[in-house]
Amino acid sequence: MNKMTDEELSILIDEAVMGDAKALESVILSVQDLVFNLSLRMLGTFPDAEDATQDILLKVMTHLSSFRKESSFSTWVFRIAVNHLKDYKKHMFADRPLSFEFYGNDIENAKIEEIPDLTQNVERSLLAEELKMSCTNVMLQCLDAESRCIFILGTMFRVDSRLAGEILGLTPEAYRQRLSRVRKKMAEFLGRYCGEYGCGKCRCSERVDYAIQSHRINPGHLDYVNADVLEGKTMIGVKEAMEEIDGLAQSFSFCKTYASPEKIIQFIKDFLNSASFSVVKNM
Repeated sequence: MNKMTDEELSILIDEAVMGDAKALESVILSVQDLVFNLSLRMLGTFPDAEDATQDILLKVMTHLSSFRKESSFSTWVFRIAVNHLKDYKKHMFADRPLSFEFYGNDIENAKIEEIPDLTQNVERSLLAEELKMSCTNVMLQCLDAESRCIFILGTMFRVDSRLAGEILGLTPEAYRQRLSRVRKKMAEFLGRYCGEYGCGKCRCSERVDYAIQSHRINPGHLDYVNADVLEGKTMIGVKEAMEEIDGLAQSFSFCKTYASPEKIIQFIKDFLNSASFSVVKNM
């Protein structure tokens, strides 16, 4: 859908609160990509991000009447999403947390040359791209939840420090300091180990078969390769005003944004056509 002005969105929110299903659909569609991309980076996989996005959008829909317009709608949604995701336990890495030490050891010591061809006639270049996007996303799981959130808000969404601090309950100064530290930590790891974004020995094309064997990627289901990339971060509804604090922007060029999967759009439509929406509308 076309990007709405703040005034147009405000009118739609008022109509949605009054029970207009079409207005509510437009309001939710305006933030679905923001919520999905935040969920994807926080949780590491498409299936987990889809499930969490549905939970968050349901919270937004059922609590919309509590939005007082004291901040932008995107900021309000960010707060709901961040609070939900920081304590989210229903994802792959909740019980199997990663660490930079584990990741680095796997890169250094995996016997990739002993793995047979497992590509199943899928082009190796496609599988390598899938692995590259998956790997850099999963690497975020080496950070604790709050550090991960700080990195994502500052690096991917470029939220300014005042607003990010407000969302996370930090002062702007504390947020900038923590963002600087976590960006440097990520950049150092990439520089040491990654051959795609640094000077390391790890090459995605050489690790495709190992990644398939260890269930990191599936030749029959390429989430990243098949997803639609949003050019120019078009789903972001907050001012892109993050201060340049460390000159590391090029190190994080992997931070692409993706259109929400059809499953999420269908979830919104199904909710609006269900008895649940009738209950919410009459509250």
